[in-house]
Formats: sequence, C-alpha cells, structure tokens
Amino acid sequence: MKKVNVFLPCRKGSERVPQKNIKSFGGFKNGLIEIKLKQLINSKYIDIIYLTTNDDEILDYAKSLNNQKIILHKRLEELSSSQTSTDDLVAHALDLIKEGDILWTHVTSPFLTADVYDQIIEKYFSEQKNGYDSLMTTNLMHGFFWNKRNPINYDRSIEKWPRTQTIEPIYEINSAVFLTNAKIYQSLNDRIGRIPYLYPLDKIQGFDIDWQDDFNIAQAIIRSGLVSL
Repeated sequence: MKKVNVFLPCRKGSERVPQKNIKSFGGFKNGLIEIKLKQLINSKYIDIIYLTTNDDEILDYAKSLNNQKIILHKRLEELSSSQTSTDDLVAHALDLIKEGDILWTHVTSPFLTADVYDQIIEKYFSEQKNGYDSLMTTNLMHGFFWNKRNPINYDRSIEKWPRTQTIEPIYEINSAVFLTNAKIYQSLNDRIGRIPYLYPLDKIQGFDIDWQDDFNIAQAIIRSGLVSL
C-alpha cells in the first residue's frame, strides 16, 4: 500500500467559535489540533503532514511534538481570512505537495480516527481499479429533500410519501476528507477528479464542528463515552 501526504489547513481564530482549533476540548488541553495531529501521526498510511496555519500558537504546539511526520508552514495572511477561496487553497496545497497523493482534511472532524483514515485510504486505492480518480467523504442522507417547489429525490406523481428506505439517498459532502493525486490538482485545479468515489461516514465519524452548538454537542458525545479519542 502506497502512502499519502496530508494537507491540513488551520487558520487562526474563528468567527463562530473563538480560538476553535486550539482551545481546550474533550479533555485535550490543545483541543482539536492536538486530537487531529495525534490521529494523523498514528495512521499507518500517512507519510507527511503539511500543517499550514497563520496561528503562532498552533505552530508552537505542533513544533513541541518534535515529530518527523509534521512539516510546518506559516501561511500568508492573504491566504488565511474567512474570505479566502477554496480555489486559492487548492493552489496552495499544490505549492506544498507537488507530487503523489494528497489527503486534504480538517481539525474540525475530531471523530475521524487513525483507523478510519486508514480505511479511507485503502478504499481510495482499491477503487482506482474501478475507474475512480479521487475520493471524498459524505453523509448519506435518507429522507424527503425538496428545493423551494418540488422534491428532488423522489417523484410525487408516482407516490406522494414513499418509504424513506426506498428513496434514492442524497450524499452530503462533509469535508472530512478529499483525496486525489497531485496530477489532478495540476490538471483540474481541484481537490477531486472527474470521477470521485463517495465514501459514506456514519453520523459520528462525519460530525463537523462549525458552530458553537457543534462544539458543545461534540464534547457531550465524548462525555457520553460514544467515542474514544
């Protein structure tokens, strides 16, 4: 099994949850960044972790780990605002990782353990023989989904309220993992290819911390013993 390199963007501060990435969380003094680096370091298929941030506190913490898997990059402020586009970060990722397979992940997915990362990486490589050129993680949604006027995943002219088990599911991108080769970044200016494999996570694995409520719920999940970090 080949190894992959990780692109881990982690900007300073947060408009929704102040100091979200490094404030104490779930019994970890350095919070989400501490959890994520531990998970990535323990993955058997991850080679190098490129941590790019404009937060000196995060840089100091990561440096204190003295782990050869981690390469630190002080990100420019113009690439670190809430207005920075994903397209700009795609180019930034390619500047840091010029070849090989790139796994893009975030600290805001704290329940994605080393074992789950390894399963995702194994699936990425195994599905290449089936024509997939990339992978992204999703939440598999079974339910009634509408736009403003009509349902989008079932036909009311056939059955007004079908059983949810028979409705075609919707894949919600949860941004926990995007995985493809640097050649895709070069040719498409994107972090996925033309034929991405949609990898469903369970509700806890795919949990993303965006708002203060998410932060509080995630801590409650840890306190309940539903996960082990």
